[in-house]
Amino acid sequence: MNVIVITISLLALFFLHQCRFLNSLISTARTLFKENLTGKVVLITGASSGIGEHLAYEYARRGARLALVARRKRRLQEVADVCEIIGSPESVYILGDVSNIDDCKRFIDATVNHFGQLDHLVANAGVAPVCLFEDYDDITKASPAIDINFWGSVYSSYFAQQHLKKSKGKIIVISSCAGWVFAPRTAFYNASKAALISFYETLRIEFGTRIGITIVTPRFIDTEMTEGKFLSKEGRLEVDREMRDVQVSLMPVESVENCAKAIVESARRGDRYLTVPSWMETTILWKVFCPEIMDGWNRFKILGPGSSYRDSPSKKILHVVNEIKQLLLS
Repeated sequence: MNVIVITISLLALFFLHQCRFLNSLISTARTLFKENLTGKVVLITGASSGIGEHLAYEYARRGARLALVARRKRRLQEVADVCEIIGSPESVYILGDVSNIDDCKRFIDATVNHFGQLDHLVANAGVAPVCLFEDYDDITKASPAIDINFWGSVYSSYFAQQHLKKSKGKIIVISSCAGWVFAPRTAFYNASKAALISFYETLRIEFGTRIGITIVTPRFIDTEMTEGKFLSKEGRLEVDREMRDVQVSLMPVESVENCAKAIVESARRGDRYLTVPSWMETTILWKVFCPEIMDGWNRFKILGPGSSYRDSPSKKILHVVNEIKQLLLS
């Protein structure tokens, strides 16, 4: 079997250029014939801030009707109001917790009952626990990562699927490059995002052409998470700027506006995948061909030799660079 598989793989290399040329033609056709979103019904989870909020604005500018879901009423109402000002014919907000299966059924049903259809489901809601596995006193405090990030998307898709099949609609799922780039303290977050990629890859095969699926894998985007809003080991959402300096450090942070615009355009084209920023795609090759180097670098950079995250090389490097900037500007 080894000989057969290796032989077939070598022969397939001869057809690589033809496949790339065909993919280029398909990509060009998708760009020329992008979906018109005017009047389409789009449901976005986690729409009260960050990527979800700005996705709402991008869909609104293209004339979509919106159902915005999150747990913060005031923020949702503000986002819905802005959406109607900038171009959405109608934007409604629905309070809901995606980790609650009954809530997911309720907000999907409420959307379809109100608008009469559903064209895009954007599964965006997420939370990031940041803690070393060995430091948890109660391991169940990390469960929101799976309940919200994974099951929240799955529940929503389950109840939306029948409506999306009728409209030949799409699921846009916001995963993360953390699905293959693994940093210390984010084990549960990474696992939830890797699970999303695996699940929706499988779902794409099951659905075939009945429902389009775009899997989005952002890296660091300018949202509450990159400002240090993490789920603590006690299970509370807290802003920890010191931990932010450790985990993000000098990594470039993409603007949330550019990210949202790229996602909506990718959804309109019907792309299978989108990575933001695009250069992060190369890290898949690093993971495949030199995993030891990649893992060793992440361990050294974020954990280092110290006993505390305050001593991490990533934080020290950031502070040195900031001091140099201040000296140059003074």
